[in-house]
Parts: sequence; structure tokens; C-alpha cells
Amino acid sequence: MVRVLKFALPVLVMLCVTAALLPPSPSTAASHGRHVAPGSYTNPLAPRIPGGGTVDSCADPTVLRGQGRYSHWWYMYCTTDPLNDSETSGTGDPVFHPIPTMRSTDLVTWTYVGDALPAKPTWAASTAFMWAPDVVYSRTHHLYYLSFVVTDTNETGGGEAGCANDSAIGVATSASPTGPWRISDTPLVAPRRNTTAPCDYFWTYDPDVLGDVVDTSSVLYYGSYYGGAFGQHVTLTPDGMVRTGTARQVTLGQKTEPAVDPAKLRRATQLSTARGRAADSDRQVTIGNRYEGTNVVRHDGWYYLFASATNCCNGPLTGYSVFAGRSRGPLGPFTDREGNSLLAGRVGGTPVVSMNGNRWVGTGHNSVFRDLAGQWWTVYHAVDRGNPYFAGRPGFTKRPPLLDPVDWVRGWPMVRAGQWASDTRMPAPAAQPGQRTAYRPRAVQPDLLGTHLDDYSDDFDGSSLSARWSWVRPPDASTYGVEGGAFRFHTQDADLYVDSNTASVLTEPAPAGSYVVQTQVRLDVPDDGCCHNFLQAGLVIYGSDDAFVKLANASIWETRQTEFAKEVPSAPVGFPRYGNTVVGPPADTTWLRIVKRVTQVEDRYTAYTSQDGQHWVRGGTWTHGELGDHVRIGLVSMGGPGDFNASFDRVDVWTLR
Repeated sequence: MVRVLKFALPVLVMLCVTAALLPPSPSTAASHGRHVAPGSYTNPLAPRIPGGGTVDSCADPTVLRGQGRYSHWWYMYCTTDPLNDSETSGTGDPVFHPIPTMRSTDLVTWTYVGDALPAKPTWAASTAFMWAPDVVYSRTHHLYYLSFVVTDTNETGGGEAGCANDSAIGVATSASPTGPWRISDTPLVAPRRNTTAPCDYFWTYDPDVLGDVVDTSSVLYYGSYYGGAFGQHVTLTPDGMVRTGTARQVTLGQKTEPAVDPAKLRRATQLSTARGRAADSDRQVTIGNRYEGTNVVRHDGWYYLFASATNCCNGPLTGYSVFAGRSRGPLGPFTDREGNSLLAGRVGGTPVVSMNGNRWVGTGHNSVFRDLAGQWWTVYHAVDRGNPYFAGRPGFTKRPPLLDPVDWVRGWPMVRAGQWASDTRMPAPAAQPGQRTAYRPRAVQPDLLGTHLDDYSDDFDGSSLSARWSWVRPPDASTYGVEGGAFRFHTQDADLYVDSNTASVLTEPAPAGSYVVQTQVRLDVPDDGCCHNFLQAGLVIYGSDDAFVKLANASIWETRQTEFAKEVPSAPVGFPRYGNTVVGPPADTTWLRIVKRVTQVEDRYTAYTSQDGQHWVRGGTWTHGELGDHVRIGLVSMGGPGDFNASFDRVDVWTLR
């Protein structure tokens, strides 16, 4: 839901992936005697508003099929926001709809049917928003249970007078998926105080109840970066839910609250905090400063935790993406495809969906479900980089809902078999009994290495840099050198970020056209522990100090991650100039690879990372059309104080096959 880090924090497919790796589509296996679901769709979903207009923003969406007499319908619920530009373009305050609700018979043609919570809970402050809904059905009680965030509580809800940061989780029940909803008299999860300091509360956000149809018990997940995310058993009652047992921490969060709360600005902010402590917890399941917006499903005997990372709301430079880990139990421990723990300082996570170079960025906060033929799908929000903000409100990111199939490749979920967000016409899901979808997975095509370009590659033999290299802002000669077959570069207390451009960059000319550049880097910052912010070392495709693409091993609070960032030289007022996403976890030696692919409109830059040089994790794709005519390949070692060194074993450049 929220997050940005100063240096930016801060698929998923090995290069050898082919269509042969894909399992048979569930809809194929279940197609006997079924007919193809009629219709198709093109993202974004644009629910119709009776009387005119469409719903053009539906953040944090969740989808549920109705039960009993409502089983013909599917329902979608969204976070509180304006529905479209008409509600922000005037001079007055925007119109906010408290949990907009949509209905559909085919999962692609939706109609807005009203707001779930027109009246706030009695324990909510007048300034509160309701965010991130989740809905499940109890076949025991024949009731629907709506859980949601209340961003600001009053004293009767466990909050603090005059404090806007005391968030909580509420629950409401209804015999109908469209209400009316009866809200519990008290929060399901009350505000969670960190310290005795005024208004110092953890973020109690993003509820998710395991399952769509349950009996009387399940697991509730909740929380966010600040304070972490938790999983806890719950019991469903005729009046709501109660928590049972001890909470287990799903993500360890930060101990100090960000300077600006997203409930105030409705946009992500810089996190400036240290290691968080567990609250009401007996087990940490994933490390903090990485994930939020959890959704857990069970598939083939595994529990898969889907969670989103980086900043949800950074306009056209939003790098929000979904990652997964899996476990044999609903409370972890969760590990990624390469076996990295989501508890490790070098934090694990396998990409599920990220930007792929089309118009969609910020693909995150998803909900996963199956259609009636067994095909898995995900609904999630994204940002149209050509239309990122509500009218008249630069900085207020508009997040339309998207729908795409999920394929399981060698046991791991991949949106559209790794092709990620769709922007062309797609077959409709099997939304009604007896249907099958016409969707068939088609594996993403790997980026293959072509001819090795010796004139642009360097194994750093000898005792000095080749004449091809030159410096932007040369550092002190004692802080770098070629020795032992590697280039040593002491980390600098310097930046390459927006208007703070003080870091040295070692550069060489880049080849024309499409190419692949790769380096191996060791950064001798400790494997984990706080805090060496934001020390980093890696590759830069450098047009200028204000126009580049960067892939780096980065130290971010208690985590070590690989950050993939983009900066543009200028932007309209209210627009960002720097954005980021993250890729796979680093290692003692981390392989970093950027693939440049020339297109007719904008060049595309795709990130890959590896912990052994053989098994690769594909990350997101930034587009960039403002690097200029004299682009160079660069190396950086920067980010903060401390006596640390980066060691680059080599730089290799190939043509792209």
C-alpha cells in the first residue's frame, strides 16, 4: 500500500525457460464437456457506473464469488478513493467512496453497485479512511465477513485523542455480498502502540483472511512495513471475528514511524526508520522493510504468500511489484524458488508480476483466485504511466484494476507465464458453471546472449584501468584500484539521486543498438543487521547525472536487496524523477545483468540478478527515452559513510540475440 526509500529501495524465470516448462492449463484439463466462456477483455477493467461514467481507480482490489442465491455473481471490493477524474477535477475536496463494490457475471464486465461502508465505525475518527478490504464467506453462519483498515481510531477504538496514526482492523458481517454491513462494535485488531511517545502506533493495515469460503476458523494476516505483518488464527462468529491464539509475525517491520503517514497524504513516503521489534508475536516469518499487502492461498499442498514491495504510489515511476514465497504451513517459514528465506537479511522473494515495458507500472497489491474451470487468476492494481494521476491532483496516483491469469511453472506462480501485465485483448475467465476459458499459457521469451563484445568487456587483469574507462567526478586515487583480477572501489558517502549528484561514476562507451551488460560484484557490508543505509554498488546505464538506469546490490536497514531504479532529467510539477523496484536477493558475489532492447518508441531495460551466475531471476523492465546520444556503461559504489569496499570481478558485454 505504501512505501518509498531514498535511494529507491529501497519472471522469475531462468534464461533457459521455454514453453516446455509450462504445466497443462487447468482449464484444458477440466475442459471435457465444457464450452468456452464467451467474451474477452482488455485491461484495465472499467466497471460501469449506472447513470454514466466508469470506475477508473480501484486500489487494493479483492474478488469473491457469491454463494447460494448469489452464486451467479462475482464481487470486487476496492480501497477508499475517488472513482474517476470527475470527482477530483473541481476546486473542492475529492469525493472518497468508502469501499466501492462492483458486481459481474463474467469477471470482465463489472457494474458499480455502491459503497460497502457509507457509515464509519463508531470507533473510527472523523478523519478516518477505510482501506484494503477482504471478504470471505462462512458456510456455517451463512454470512459474508468484510475486514478492512480504519486509518484513524478514536479513544473508544483503542486510539489516542488528537492522533491520526492509530490504525486498526475492523470487521463487518452481512447476509449479502453487497450489504448492508453490520460493523462490529470494537476493532478486530486494535491499534498497536510501539512506544509511549505520542501517536507512535504500528501500521495495522492490509487484512487478508485465508480462503474464500470457510467454516468457523481461518487465519488472518494483517500489518505493513511499520511494525510488520502478522498471521493469527481467527474464529468466525455470528457477530464477527475473534482472534484466537498468539499472533505470529509474517514481516518484521520498522520501529520508528515514517515522517509522513500515508493516511494524511494518500501517497507513499520516505521511510526513515530502524529495525522494528515484534509486537504480540512469538515467531518472525519474514524480515521487514520489504513487503506489505499479503495474500495467502493454498496450491498443491503448499501455502503461497503473495506480497508487494517498494512504492505503490509514485505516479509514472511506480515500481510496486508482487513477489512470492511458499511454506508447508500457513504461518511459514516461507522461502522463494531458489531456496532463500523471506527471513534472511538477503531477503528472498520470487517475482510474480512486475512492469514489462508496456504502459503498466506499479503492478501490485493483488488477490488470487480460481475460476470455475480451475484456472488461477489475479486481480491487482497498476498505474498507467501515460495517465498516472487523478485530474487536477498531481501526486495523487490513480490505480485502475487489472485482471490476468496466473500459471504455475515448476511450482511457482507467474502472471501470464512470465509475460506479466496484459495490454492486449485476453480471453475471459470461466466465470459460470460448465464454462472453460480459452486462455492458454505462452511462456515469456528469454533474453539470449549473442556475440561477446571484447572491446566493451573487461576482466580487470593487470594493475590499472584500461584507457576505455573514464571518470565522472574522479575519486581520490587511494579509494580505487585494479588488483588481483578485480576492480576495487571504496564506497562513497555520496549520492546519484535527483539533484544530489556527488558520487563518482566509472564509465566506458556503450555499444549501439541492443545489448546485454553484466558484472559480478562483492560488497563487503555485513550480510544482515541494521544499519548501513544506503550503501550500494552496481551497474549504471548512464546518460547523465539526471538520466540513467541503475541495478545495484543495496543495504536497506536490516535487509540486503537488489534495487533496479530509473531517473529522468525533468518532470512536471508534482511528478517524480526517480523510481525503483527490486529483483532477486544478493549473495557474497552477486551477478547483475541489464538487457537493453531497442524499440521504435522507447528503449527497454530489463534487470536480471543471480547468486551463482547460472540461475537467474528476471526483474522488471523500465523504459527510457531520455538518455541521449552518448550513453555509457558505468559502475558505482556509494550511498553512505563507512569503511566498505565493492569489488567488481569483471564487466561483460554481449549483443542481444
